[in-house]
Amino acid sequence: MDVDPREAFGSKNAPIVMEVFSDFQCPACKTLFITTNRQLMDNYVSTGKVYLIHRDFPLPMHAHSRVAARYARAAAQVGKGEAVEQVLFQNQEKWEQNGDVDGTVASVLSAAEMAKVRALVRGGTLDAAIDKDYALNHNLPRIAGLWEKGKVAIVEGVGYPQPSLSHFESIRVWETGDPSRRQVSGWLGRTISRAYDSYGHPLTGCGCGVVSTPGALKDVNSTVAVIENQQALGFVDDDLAATVGAVYHQTPGLYGALFDTSVATIRQTAVELKHALPAAKDGDALPSYSKDAGNQLAAALKLGAELILAGTGVRLLHVTLDGFDTHQTELTDHDRLMTYLDEAVGGFYDELSRHGRASNVLIATWSEFGRRPQENASTGTDHGTAAPLILIGDPVARGVYGQSPNLRRLDEEGNLAYTVDFRSVYQEILDTHLGVDSREILGSRFERIPFLL
Repeated sequence: MDVDPREAFGSKNAPIVMEVFSDFQCPACKTLFITTNRQLMDNYVSTGKVYLIHRDFPLPMHAHSRVAARYARAAAQVGKGEAVEQVLFQNQEKWEQNGDVDGTVASVLSAAEMAKVRALVRGGTLDAAIDKDYALNHNLPRIAGLWEKGKVAIVEGVGYPQPSLSHFESIRVWETGDPSRRQVSGWLGRTISRAYDSYGHPLTGCGCGVVSTPGALKDVNSTVAVIENQQALGFVDDDLAATVGAVYHQTPGLYGALFDTSVATIRQTAVELKHALPAAKDGDALPSYSKDAGNQLAAALKLGAELILAGTGVRLLHVTLDGFDTHQTELTDHDRLMTYLDEAVGGFYDELSRHGRASNVLIATWSEFGRRPQENASTGTDHGTAAPLILIGDPVARGVYGQSPNLRRLDEEGNLAYTVDFRSVYQEILDTHLGVDSREILGSRFERIPFLL
């Protein structure tokens, strides 16, 4: 069976092969298909019972559907996607006959919103241009502002040889810095154990907003802290005994003098956190950089800023923003996630800058996957390979580094070929920003990508 792998889902060995034909540009067909397809994917494809193939089948009676689809996509970019999709769905019979898609959409938008939608339909953009070839997502206004100030670098086409499309496998590769999968310690954990004195200083490396040690920070010879939220950040005298007990029970092999040292460290850290936090300034007293409780990154970076401003000696912070595994309804989810990222990073940088502490802080993004260039049948994208990484902060040399994605050079699964080894990015961070011998941490030298000053 000759099937484009970008349009097929599940195992070819499944006992049932199902082909679905639909005009995906038609709002009504699209709504119906996504509803049924989600059930198929969750209940049958993922369990190996069905091999699902989607085939686009434009229907002649849907003459204006492609125009309607352009309006719906444009409306989503101005935050009105749901309202426009609904009015198009409800009035489809009318605009299919008279062709007045524009008027149908205008009935639920303000004049200003409609002007933006029409501009986008004509081929315009709301995104923030950073040069003649690139633009940032329109939900990243604060990061776009940092770009204008020369504080953002983008490295294109980052990946590694023989990439895995398994979450578990690829996360391990990125966390350990080892595509061969032989290394078990995290690249930042090795950095802590070999370059910093974390003995008695558990805040040298810290996972914020998590309940377990991030894999990148793990190493048998490094001591790191994990702080879930602001409530866990503070100590009171009555809590100290319980905290010491928790350390004893949760830390294998902690005994004798080592345990005594750990207890002393806990007491010292508690005192530092209790007395060293700066007085609230402007919005600094807020528990997060976002009013959306779902933005866990904003809360985690707020926590990280407090650790930095408290003078705790923290060198490496690890935070996480989940939700980018967008197999379905990617546009809606991606817009929300970009907003989360912008709020969190913008708030973090602004707070450090207000206190004069931004000059030596570098923010670096990473993800175990890129996404496949071709949209799948559920208006999402599947696991990919190469992806851009973003570096933000005063130490950054603004620019776009690496090679632009080449859509004519895809692998057999339809994924991009990587052009920058991710260890080149790690190497620059280690050598230039942290002042650590990258060869000792990564085991070799890689092509230099000079995105830091």
